[in-house]
Amino acid sequence: MPGLSPFSRLASPADPDTHGEYRIVRRPDDPRPVYRFSGRIDEHSPAGFTPRAGRYHIYAGWFCPWAHRVTITRALAGLDDVVSVSYVDNVRDGRGWAFRERYGPDPVNGFTLLREAYEATEENFDGHISVPALWDRVTAGVVSNTFKTIGIDLATQFRQLATPLVDTYPERHREEIEELDEWLNPTVNWGVGTAARTDEDGVRARTALLDALATLDERLATRRYLVGSTVTEADVRLWVTLVRYDVQSNAHRAINPGLHEFPHLWAYARDLYTLPAFRDTTDFSSFAAPDARIPDWHAPANRTGV
Repeated sequence: MPGLSPFSRLASPADPDTHGEYRIVRRPDDPRPVYRFSGRIDEHSPAGFTPRAGRYHIYAGWFCPWAHRVTITRALAGLDDVVSVSYVDNVRDGRGWAFRERYGPDPVNGFTLLREAYEATEENFDGHISVPALWDRVTAGVVSNTFKTIGIDLATQFRQLATPLVDTYPERHREEIEELDEWLNPTVNWGVGTAARTDEDGVRARTALLDALATLDERLATRRYLVGSTVTEADVRLWVTLVRYDVQSNAHRAINPGLHEFPHLWAYARDLYTLPAFRDTTDFSSFAAPDARIPDWHAPANRTGV
């Protein structure tokens, strides 16, 4: 269309009949990781990925818990005006994630498909087209799609450019944060999807998940946050699963009657929801099952005395 800005371009609607379902196709002899890009931001980065205002952009998805972790950390680190963010559409076909009318066009490159960002970084890219993806305007490529280290770098590498609302990765607590992650990530963050199934794997995952939630409930009976006296990456990593629990994997109560069965954990989750960084980065419509009933996240948490 004459006069149409490239940054107004939008992808056609998701159409699996035409484009197929999205799949990660890997050769059996391919040793490369699914999350292909793992660059790190650092003032002394050998690749030149130094922390600079306006240099980096996050391609995120409202629906995605891994991207949600990054957008929460971005807000807590005070980076709203330092690192930009945009969102892909909530549905995909064989082409992968795309930019459509609901969340608008790609404001950085005018791509219609996120695949274009990956292919601009690696010719004939054949890996996973995932969010979050950290884009570098200087090198015109993806720095990283490794969500854990993106979050850590946002939390730690921009202090000279922005004052964080809270230090979510304090050095004195890093070891404990990562120890918790070794347990919670496979059992809760990844295990929650399997736990709703009725096969043997589902039964095992459900038992492990409920045991973990009970342990967390006991832990949070006497402390406001998982580690230390303020919000840390440990809370961010867990919370994105908790906020989805009763409207996604447990929407039909296939795991248990609901998160309220763990009163301290449920109050802890609502307490975090009162913080704008958590609340304003959450869009229930992007991840809730169509018939899910959203619990009352505005109910008073009464956690100040913990």
